[in-house]
Amino acid sequence: MLTSRTPRGLDRLVNFTDAAVAIAITLLVLPLVDLVTDGKEHELRTIFEDERGTFLAFAISFVVIASFWSGHHRVFEHLQDYSSAVLWVNFLWLASIVFIPFTTQLLADQGTDTAPVNALYIGTMVVTTASLALIEVLAIRDPSLQRAEVRGQLDARGAFVAIGLLLVALVLSVVTPVVGLYWLFLLFLSGPLTRLFGVRPHRVGASPVPEDPGRSDGRD
Repeated sequence: MLTSRTPRGLDRLVNFTDAAVAIAITLLVLPLVDLVTDGKEHELRTIFEDERGTFLAFAISFVVIASFWSGHHRVFEHLQDYSSAVLWVNFLWLASIVFIPFTTQLLADQGTDTAPVNALYIGTMVVTTASLALIEVLAIRDPSLQRAEVRGQLDARGAFVAIGLLLVALVLSVVTPVVGLYWLFLLFLSGPLTRLFGVRPHRVGASPVPEDPGRSDGRD
């Protein structure tokens, strides 16, 4: 249990997380490297034609991890401190991130029974999204974790919209496996649905509380 926390501790947590994400995103390329390190000569066109599934899986997972890191970065830009709960939920988030290269390889190697692999891949995304949403909830419940200048701007409802869409995609990927990961295009509805539910846009640097017009700051 953490009894003392410092700004350096938050920096170490963020740096450790960034390093783990960097390793995970680097691991995605290893199956592509293996394609040309078997001691044989290869034509570039033949590699792309024969291994298009591997390249597609790499591209999808690269974008997925990059998007998840971007969301994590956005949330932690609001924080000035962390708690034990945030620490351990962040480890859950990391566990799902580093698991993505494994599921990516399964995607590249999947045979005719694609439903379990697609479900595992999307299920991993559900865990990643849900754990980051939980970090937001923890920060919202403990405003002292947030930087004063952006305090009150975190809103986890957008993340819960994304979780709902991912769960729908998960079910549909099992019920209609022929569509496969294309069900993830449902995530494009996240923005419109978020606006429909009246979720405020996340802005870093704006004042969360309007300044009292009657208060003088000594400036003209």
